[in-house]
Amino acid sequence: MAAAASEQDGAITAINVTPLVDIILVVLIIFMATAPLIQRRAMKVDLPKAAHHEKTATSAVRVTLNAKHVLLVAGQAMSLKEMKARLASAVAAEPGLRLTMAADKTLPYGEVIAVIDAARGAGVRRIGLEVRQK
Repeated sequence: MAAAASEQDGAITAINVTPLVDIILVVLIIFMATAPLIQRRAMKVDLPKAAHHEKTATSAVRVTLNAKHVLLVAGQAMSLKEMKARLASAVAAEPGLRLTMAADKTLPYGEVIAVIDAARGAGVRRIGLEVRQK
C-alpha cells in the first residue's frame, strides 16, 4: 500500500499530447474548409449573372480564364496545351472527372469555347460553367 501511494505522489515526467493533437486537428479542419474560399477570392474574375444556376461540384477541377487572358487550372497558371496534358492525365486516373469553368464576362465567346474544347479533347465529359446569382 505504501509503495502505491508514493508512486502517485511523484512528479509528472510525461507530457499529455492528446489535447495538443486535438487542437491541431481542429485548426487543420478549419484551414481545409476555408482554403477554397480564399483561393476563389484571390483571382478577380467578373462572372456573368444568371437567374437559374446550380451549385458547383465539390470534387471538380476549377479552370479560370480572367480578363487578362490568363488560364489557371486549380490555381496554377498554364498554357492551353499544358492544361490539356494535365487534364488528360487526370482523366486517365479518374474517368469521371468534373470540371468547372469560370470565365470573365468580357472575354470573347471563342476563347471560352477554345478552353472547353481543349478540356473535351483531354477526355473531360462533365463541364460546368460558373455564374453569379442575379
